[in-house]
Amino acid sequence: MRLCLVMALCMLSGAVCFISFSVSGTNILHFIDVATEVGLTTTNVFGGLDRKQYLLETTGCGVAYIDYDRDGYVDLFFVNGRRFEKSEISEPVSHLYKNDGKGTFTDVTKRSGVNYSGWGQGACVADYDNNGFDDLFVTYYGKNKLYHNNRDGTFTELAEKAGVAGVDGRWNSGCAFVDYDRDGHVDLFVANYVDLGLDLSAIPLPGSGQFCQYKGIPLACGPRGLKRAVNYLYHNNGDGTFSDQSVSTAIRQTDGYYGLGVLSFDYNNDGWPDIYVACDSAPSILYRNNQNGTFTDVGFASGTSFNEDGESQAGMGVAAGDYDQDGHFDLLKTNFSDDSPNLYRNNGNGTFSDRVFQAGLGRLRSYLGWGLLCFDPDSDGWIDILMVNGHIAPEVDAAKIDTTFKQRKLFYRNLRNGAFEEVSGSSGPAFLKVHSSRGAAAADLHNDGRLAVAINEMNEPPSLLLAQNSERHHWIGIRTVGRKSNRSGIGTRVIIQAGGLTQMDEVRSGGSYLSQNDLRLHFGLGHNKKVDRLTVRWPSGLVDRFDDVPTDQQIIVEEGASVWQSANATEKN
Repeated sequence: MRLCLVMALCMLSGAVCFISFSVSGTNILHFIDVATEVGLTTTNVFGGLDRKQYLLETTGCGVAYIDYDRDGYVDLFFVNGRRFEKSEISEPVSHLYKNDGKGTFTDVTKRSGVNYSGWGQGACVADYDNNGFDDLFVTYYGKNKLYHNNRDGTFTELAEKAGVAGVDGRWNSGCAFVDYDRDGHVDLFVANYVDLGLDLSAIPLPGSGQFCQYKGIPLACGPRGLKRAVNYLYHNNGDGTFSDQSVSTAIRQTDGYYGLGVLSFDYNNDGWPDIYVACDSAPSILYRNNQNGTFTDVGFASGTSFNEDGESQAGMGVAAGDYDQDGHFDLLKTNFSDDSPNLYRNNGNGTFSDRVFQAGLGRLRSYLGWGLLCFDPDSDGWIDILMVNGHIAPEVDAAKIDTTFKQRKLFYRNLRNGAFEEVSGSSGPAFLKVHSSRGAAAADLHNDGRLAVAINEMNEPPSLLLAQNSERHHWIGIRTVGRKSNRSGIGTRVIIQAGGLTQMDEVRSGGSYLSQNDLRLHFGLGHNKKVDRLTVRWPSGLVDRFDDVPTDQQIIVEEGASVWQSANATEKN
């Protein structure tokens, strides 16, 4: 059944009102952008405003949710970049905003110690030293930053000491903490985009070569024609340091590719985390965990390296979710304009089939996708899809072709039959505005079941899209606390049974486009007033089960505990 919406605009006290009607009981969902009113006002700075001479100016930044002070309310970290020419913001820095628990945010960047200026790329979150407070890793063109949480509202930057800073000239992109050997300490995977080096003057100028134009428009060169980069896997030594195990784990057996988005997920249900890397203008990579400390790239064999025509694509963002509720994680990827995204349906035998057209996601081809979410903002128990978009350079606007630099976002509603419907036009005013969007992440900011999507908008203030439901659906939020497993519970699989619904998700670091979702899992439950069975499968192999869990609350599940805890917003665990 197609979603119908009648939306009337009215002017009341200077505000825009949206009136929604549902047909035949269909739940209506729309989003409002509340970024300005809640205090998220700092402008992202990334490359030139009117033209971009280098590829480095085009990729933009990610965004991360992190409850850094462990007060029960997730906070927001926006990665920031730089500009080659002089700017009104001479030294732009990344920004950390504290969630005040009252619907507003306070900029705590300076006092927290994360105010570094550089060509920021992405961010990922985990408690890497198991001290109960989440830490923050930020990738850069140049040396990375590892912000260790001091448990007093401040961070200390320890990347060099920990062995994960890298070297100057390296273009680090997507990242994810992942306990690949299940020893109880999260390791760190870092993708790299282009081996750019330090001398940008050696890069050809826009329009000067085969890979320096788009539809006849001179654009920044690359990534084809530039040197490919390699990926890194750092093993957590358990003493606050990491060691580079990229060679010993066989990560390097895959040739250098143009890696961007990174996702960890257990695609073959063997209990061991695998790693997917979305690659630009090259085959994407699926590292299968061999359960012995090594990986094998099975991208080609699994059907996730190429599209259904066997062609490489320009992969950007990546997400996983069981959209058809068959017990296997499916895989989604955003791509360049003039192409379609991918919806790789998991066949359950180690292979995937690209179902993007059958699922209704392949029709709109002028959009260039970045941030990507598989989530359930209407809490009906079925995951929907959000893609944020924007072209790489403003020069495309002057040519007046079939695409634009700033683009609207796309929201796809799950029809529960293996297909989706694009309902952006009826999902609120936030979807009518255009931006050149990059990173996107989702979280329950108010602990009331309403998900909010934070988006890093290139050379603009951020967006914060808050979901508004016309129909009351039940939900549950779950924070995992490992004991034998890593403290954040990274890699933990949670299975929810409620009424006729059976859903699953995993606690993940990284994902989307260079971004970090809330580490707490959100499950929509429709009209079910309780969770019949909650099953938690920890990386250690331990399985905890809980019956008859009440809904509409955030809970804490501790590994090996006989009961779950109701999350108190002021309780530090």
